[in-house]
Amino acid sequence: MKATRFSAGYPLVVLAAVAALLAVVFLPRASAADQYDPLEAGHPLRIAAYIAHPVGVLFDYALMRPAFWIVQREPFKTIFGYESYTRGVETE
Repeated sequence: MKATRFSAGYPLVVLAAVAALLAVVFLPRASAADQYDPLEAGHPLRIAAYIAHPVGVLFDYALMRPAFWIVQREPFKTIFGYESYTRGVETE
């Protein structure tokens, strides 16, 4: 038998090296939270957002979601021209 320069365990070594490289590249890294800046904490738009966000969520859950649910049913589906969307499937 002719001697080869690669040993029988060579594919396993390559696989282990590739796995280690991928682990180093794709494993999550430690992250730090943003530093608190008192100059930006009291910005008027941020204060307005603290007030507006719950109002928007209430509007969404109280009016928009029930309206969407109703429009999906007949006869409203025909009246409003609602067409259901299925990802990757074309409907005619």
